Amino acid sequence: MKSRVKISACLLLLACSYSYGQVEQYNHKRELKGISGQWHKIVLPDDIFGKISQNLTDIRVFGITTNNDTVEAPYLLRLTTEKISSKEIAFKTLNASHNDKGYFFTFEIPTKEPINQIRLEFKQQNFDWRLKLEGSQNQQEWYTVIENYRILSIKNELTDFQFTKMTFPSSKYRFFRLLIDSEEKPVLTVAKISQHEVTDGIFKNYPIKEIKTKENKQPKQTEIDIDLQMPVPVSHIKIGITDTFDYYRPFTVQYLTDSIKTEQGWKYNYSTLTSGTLNSLEVNEFKISSTTVQKLKFIIHNQDNQPLTIDTIQINGYVHELMARFIEPATYFLIYGSKKASKPQYDIARFTDKVPETLTTLELGDEQTIEKDELPKTDPLFKNKTWLWTIMTLIILLLGWFSVKMIRKK
Repeated sequence: MKSRVKISACLLLLACSYSYGQVEQYNHKRELKGISGQWHKIVLPDDIFGKISQNLTDIRVFGITTNNDTVEAPYLLRLTTEKISSKEIAFKTLNASHNDKGYFFTFEIPTKEPINQIRLEFKQQNFDWRLKLEGSQNQQEWYTVIENYRILSIKNELTDFQFTKMTFPSSKYRFFRLLIDSEEKPVLTVAKISQHEVTDGIFKNYPIKEIKTKENKQPKQTEIDIDLQMPVPVSHIKIGITDTFDYYRPFTVQYLTDSIKTEQGWKYNYSTLTSGTLNSLEVNEFKISSTTVQKLKFIIHNQDNQPLTIDTIQINGYVHELMARFIEPATYFLIYGSKKASKPQYDIARFTDKVPETLTTLELGDEQTIEKDELPKTDPLFKNKTWLWTIMTLIILLLGWFSVKMIRKK
């Protein structure tokens, strides 16, 4: 009986030390306040992202019970992204004709569903055309849906740019007639008609600490360096340009990955975050995969054109939320910051439909540093170097004496 008690005590002690070891491998913690039910929401604060990994795998929710046991609460990470739905609408191409106004394409939609987007593809690779879209129920009376709409395609050794998507208010007609104002016959290869709906996501606007702009005349580039106040997850970039003339400029956005101090100063290494084309045909807003950054570099390729006038730059990111499930009563903490942690595997990831739609948000306490047990330092065998040299000298003298003695015997 006594041996069983001893074994149980040892197992309990081992389990406690293992649980504590789990917590100890992380660097920071914040107490979670206001737990009153099984499911709650935790909104990650901005200042956490500079202390966790880029892929956000080193986040945990640990609790300490009244028995001083460590328990783990599973969670799902959710980003407040947009919800996009696009329903392609079936149609028939009735005819294609032309007159002195241009070239006409007539489409029939047999259903009564509205549309708000038409994507076009042409055999031509270089064009600049103006479009007019009309709608009718009987092909006798035509009503203007959108006019003077510009589509553009440029392909050469420097540029490969297309803008051939028509977006307009939702319209419900049986017939749509597309007029292309062109002297050249457009060869329409593909047309896709759809109802495209976007439910806006929830964003945070990250304030910019500093912007530096310089014109590199030799490579004909505008370079813009942006410093944010802290590392944050960026998912949207919007660039406001005040110039009223038409333009299209290839550009690249890079972010600082690391820096190395050399004899010549600091060397900064950048990786590409996104690339695209700034143009006067649409809003210059770019969606990227959420990435934690603090320093950004915009490179605009002006070619032989004058630099653009940048008015505003907006850096936005999705709100990051944890949907956590609490089963055992305990004092829970948000634990984070570890180079060793891998992505957690929880059962609730397979039952996302069971998560309530409305969740109460927990309050986060102040950040605390998790104390770690220091490894005992092993003192060197000889702290004083004089002792070490004395012993080495004695060893050399002994080896010499034995060598001389062996030689004499021979």
